[in-house]
Amino acid sequence: EVQLVESGGGLVQPGGSLRLSCAASGFTFRNYGMTWVRQAPGMGLEWVSSINFGGISTSYADSVKGRFTISRDNARNTLYLQMNSLKPEDTAVYYCAQGGTWPSPYRGQGTQVTVSS
Repeated sequence: EVQLVESGGGLVQPGGSLRLSCAASGFTFRNYGMTWVRQAPGMGLEWVSSINFGGISTSYADSVKGRFTISRDNARNTLYLQMNSLKPEDTAVYYCAQGGTWPSPYRGQGTQVTVSS
């Protein structure tokens, strides 16, 4: 059974940083690309970033490019999202998903990120 568990969310001031983690189990993590998506209040799911299985190829939504960095540790079966220079419009529930494209049939329960002064 595919399991994805996000952590690392919280309340941060504008301009601050957070690092999200996603612990994966139930599948061979190193064989899959992975993706982060988010859902702001009252909005649909928005693709944020993807990384290929080896961690060499990454892609980002224009709204986060230059501020967010996706990475992975295949030895620890963990996906990361480093978020810097956070803005109020980054407030959302962040989900990791199996696969290097979106949509995906598997995603975690999400972690809340709130950017507010």
